[in-house]
Amino acid sequence: SRATLGREAFVARVWEWKTQSGGTIIEQLKRLGASCDWDRLRFTLDEGLSRAVREVFVRLHEDGLMYRGERLINWCPRCLTALSDIEVEHEDHTGKLYHIVYPVVGDDAATLTVATTRPETMLGDTAVAVHPEDPRYNHLIGKRARLPLTSREIPIVGDALLVNREFGTGAVKITPAHDFSDFEAGERHRLPRLLLLDMHGRLDPEGLRSAQVDDGVSQEIGGLPVLKARPKVEQRLKQAGSLTKVEAHKMALGKCYRCKTVVEPFLSPQWFVKIAPLAEPAIRAVEDGRIRIVPEGWVNNYLGWMREIKDWCVSRQIWWGHQIPAWYCRTCHGSTLQQRADGSWIIPSDASPIVSRTAPTTCSQCGGTELLRDPDVLDTWFSSALWPFSTLGWPDETPELRRFYPTSALVTGLDILFFWVARMIMMGLRFTGDVPFRDVYIHALVRDAEGQKMSKSKGNVIDPLHVMYQYGTDALRFTLASMASPGRDIKLAEERIEGYRNFANKIWNAARFILMHLEGERDAPPPSGRSFADRWILSRINHAVQQVTTSLEHYRFDQAAGHLYHFIWHEYCDWYLELIKPTLQAGSAEARTTRHTLVESFDAILRLLHPFMPYLTEEIWHKMPHQGDSIMLQPFPIHRPDWDAKDAETRFAVLSKFVSTARLGRALLNIPPGQRVTLYGTSTDPEELDTLTHLRTSAELLSKAALHLQPVTDWPTERVLRLPEERLSVGLGVEGDVDLNKTVSRLAKQREDVTKEASRIEAKLANASFTGKAPRDVVAEHEERLRSLKHEAAILASSQEQLGRMGRP
Repeated sequence: SRATLGREAFVARVWEWKTQSGGTIIEQLKRLGASCDWDRLRFTLDEGLSRAVREVFVRLHEDGLMYRGERLINWCPRCLTALSDIEVEHEDHTGKLYHIVYPVVGDDAATLTVATTRPETMLGDTAVAVHPEDPRYNHLIGKRARLPLTSREIPIVGDALLVNREFGTGAVKITPAHDFSDFEAGERHRLPRLLLLDMHGRLDPEGLRSAQVDDGVSQEIGGLPVLKARPKVEQRLKQAGSLTKVEAHKMALGKCYRCKTVVEPFLSPQWFVKIAPLAEPAIRAVEDGRIRIVPEGWVNNYLGWMREIKDWCVSRQIWWGHQIPAWYCRTCHGSTLQQRADGSWIIPSDASPIVSRTAPTTCSQCGGTELLRDPDVLDTWFSSALWPFSTLGWPDETPELRRFYPTSALVTGLDILFFWVARMIMMGLRFTGDVPFRDVYIHALVRDAEGQKMSKSKGNVIDPLHVMYQYGTDALRFTLASMASPGRDIKLAEERIEGYRNFANKIWNAARFILMHLEGERDAPPPSGRSFADRWILSRINHAVQQVTTSLEHYRFDQAAGHLYHFIWHEYCDWYLELIKPTLQAGSAEARTTRHTLVESFDAILRLLHPFMPYLTEEIWHKMPHQGDSIMLQPFPIHRPDWDAKDAETRFAVLSKFVSTARLGRALLNIPPGQRVTLYGTSTDPEELDTLTHLRTSAELLSKAALHLQPVTDWPTERVLRLPEERLSVGLGVEGDVDLNKTVSRLAKQREDVTKEASRIEAKLANASFTGKAPRDVVAEHEERLRSLKHEAAILASSQEQLGRMGRP
């Protein structure tokens, strides 16, 4: 145990562990590709940071914002330390509600019935409260009640803040030493505090004696943990005729966030920060926009918590951490200082501390030299709250502090918005006069494929090092970015990571294709100008740059990743590289321009993709013609007006619509991808028809077909499947050994499945609960999916009907 080791040996042991294991997370970050300045690593107990902690503590004390006092705090009986409010996790629990009768002194007919979930703490009651306007009880205010199982009489008081006369019995017991609301009520009515529990959560015999509990009861429950003492108190109340009813009761049970032990409200001398003066500027900083919280939905959570914030208990009864810079004179307080069995000291709440940046040598009151340092350490979030400026050399005015404070953005999880983010804002404003960061981006939590929180005990933890080894770091990074939708947790499945590994392979293959067709160094573009395909892809890169940049500026990493994925896989690889193959193979003068465009366009793509896939892009960039030492040091792509080509994009839209419709026809007839077919095409729009005429060669190449551009009236109608797409019409010759009856049956089954899915989504969109609660982009995705399904169903129905006619004798 730590008591056996002693404080110095224990701290030395933890330092050894930190030395051995402290670099694990750093190595994981490096493996993930985090590009930090690794020469500037800091640890919370480094001397520079320790100095900042002492400085802040002393300044807060000098300003009257740091004080020590005996108050009710959250106490973990296992960790034996105080906890702040947000270190207590509340879990739903079904317990019991006990109705106990308190006789009114001097009136044999009058009683008050109180309801409590903790009958053992009833023994420490110091009053009963009723509402001053409740006609049932307000005539009893000022009288006294007899406390069951004790020899005490307690006052009946009126308290409109504590009592809700519509809830329960309308009478509330007040136990100032064991309930936070009761503690405040006790302050208002100047009630004594009777502490019944010891630091281990057991009924303290001395406390029971002070509460004048009946000897028999004291002997029976003294030294027992709460849960073992409770049924014994219940039985005693029954025997005394004081228990009228016991019923099931749902409640939230507070547990220690570390060890999950039930937390006890505990009366103890602790150090507190007077938080309201710090919270007010931090509230204004978010309200006036100096700090932006993304997603915006978390702003109300932040403001609501900050407006209800209570004084922060910062002392902890552990040994690892920043020891509180306060000392006590043993000459002045010798008779009141007590030592526990483990050797630690109990400092009374009324002891006068000597708070100092450095260890004092003498007492300022008596001149004594025997000084005892406060044994407690500071809450770890206290030093963490100083991180934005303590790591930059504060309190000294360093070049780093001037250059890097405030920083641009803080990326963090929602679970530490109050533990850490709010406290950094409060401390930053207090001690530097400025906010610590401009933006707070709150990312989602990563869960397993079923949406369960990852837990070692459940065995559902996905090891990032294993995933990176199996699928590649870039695939994992891109997966997390693509799933980072605001307000939604990430359900991480290895299938998704595998899919983005395939995306990485697609990029590798594109790079191999480009390198295979490059001749020597990058050439300057010839004066003859660029081809249609080259102009189109450069214009689409401009579009991708704008989409990705806008998404990143709004912290929509999911949208940025989606834009990149669609552009690189579909537009660049599936369309552009296929379009330029004949040009490159022909080796004409146009090929020189296309090779230049290949290098220029792929370089922009690599720079655009680099923040998402740093390893792959760095490797490929070095194999391409380039200038500089690293792609990381190259400028991020920006929109280039000279690349805009709206005419080329308009013409390509016609081409892609024609080819996509032709490919759909091949899929409907189950024609193999490599098999050439006969196509017919026309459009009621003269410009579309002109585009098809000029791009006929490209259309034939991408469709693997012989294309006949002629009016529908000239098509051989007996064996042509017609697929209309707005003003465009595409006809696919039904040739060879197509089994029409089998094809019609297959299309009927597809149509049935598509219709069912469309009906499901339509019902979901008709549900006001879904459309009212789901994010706007999710609703938009469902609406777009419904439109697509209805269009698909219409095509299947038309094709089914046409092919059915062809199959009839």
